[in-house]
Amino acid sequence: MKLVLTKAVPTLGPIGTLVDVADGYARNYLVPHGFAVAASKAAVTTVEERLRSKVRHEAEVIAEAETLAKLLESKALTIAAKSGGNGKLFGTVTNIHVAEAIAVAFSVEIDRHKIEVPDNIKSLGSYPVEIKLAKNIIAKTTLKVVAATG
Repeated sequence: MKLVLTKAVPTLGPIGTLVDVADGYARNYLVPHGFAVAASKAAVTTVEERLRSKVRHEAEVIAEAETLAKLLESKALTIAAKSGGNGKLFGTVTNIHVAEAIAVAFSVEIDRHKIEVPDNIKSLGSYPVEIKLAKNIIAKTTLKVVAATG
């Protein structure tokens, strides 16, 4: 039976592949689980349109991520934290604090799980921060931890 794959199947191929499989395999597994549809011009066209749409969407996401990376790298982040006389903080600066600082400085919400800070920032100073925005796009910026006034 000829089918068009609507999802990638490791043993058969990527999305949009035209495959010829046993009738039982098609009727009992591939079609009921949504991995494939019967091969027709309409099915092939639909799958190709979905692929083009997915590629276009991924290109838009990458373009937005590159723009955001340039914005984040253009300016250092500053976080004011309470500290003692010796420069030690009363607590730790975490990726949550960095996400909040980005939201205030750039008006952009970034998931805290995508922000990599050095382990345990417990003193004043400058630290490198990496922000994973999209596949293979990482913004590198500097985090300045300064003493809070007041």
